[in-house]
This record gives sequence, structure tokens and C-alpha cells, in this order.
Amino acid sequence: MGKYDPLKTFLAATAADEVPMTFEEIECVIGAQLPPSKRFAAWWSNNPWNNVMTEAWLEAGFRTERVDITGRKVVFRRTPKVEATQTAPAPPRKGRHPAWGALRGTVKIAHGVDLTEPLHEPWGGEEW
Repeated sequence: MGKYDPLKTFLAATAADEVPMTFEEIECVIGAQLPPSKRFAAWWSNNPWNNVMTEAWLEAGFRTERVDITGRKVVFRRTPKVEATQTAPAPPRKGRHPAWGALRGTVKIAHGVDLTEPLHEPWGGEEW
């Protein structure tokens, strides 16, 4: 069990769409102090690669908003549920990229053309 799993469990069990919490209340829920980086707004961003606590509230179906560093409080808002008609992106395929060969046949090189041959004299007119 991770340090922030109790926050995930707490938020997931909450019926409210908006959960305002002070930093102290969050610390009571997780049973530990928040790190010193809590004083930076970026730490409270909803970027899933930001930190492990971000993963906890995102996995519970919430996003942060109205972060008040001075007042030491934040609001967690439930994210809308994905409709059944919406589909998740397909997992990446193994093998070649789907664009492989997409331009095949669109460029033709005339017989006898050497693509490695220089187009004009070297700079300064000197031979190499």
C-alpha cells in the first residue's frame, strides 16, 4: 500500500462531486505529512507524471482545482465519467509503425539518377 492510497480510497468512497480539503485534512487522511513541495502550485497539478499523490486522486476519479497555497487548501472535483459510446484508444501494435510504407509509390526516381551525386560545385569552386 502506497503512502497516498488512503487519499485515493477516501475520495473514491465520497459521493460528492466536489471535495474541499485543507492540507491538514489531507495529512490526517494519509496519516503523514505532505512533502515540502506542497507549497508550489505545480505540485498540485493534474499531470499524471507529476508525483505519486497526483496518481492517487486521478485514479479515484478526481482533479484538483482552486489550489490556495497561502490558505493551505485545495478542492478535488470529480471528473466526468466516460460514456459507454466512447472507446478507448487501441493499444499500440507490435511491429512496424502504421505509417510505414504510407508514401510508397508516390516518389519515382528516373533511371540513371544518382541521388548521392552532388548537385553543383563545392563552395568556393574548389575540388575536394
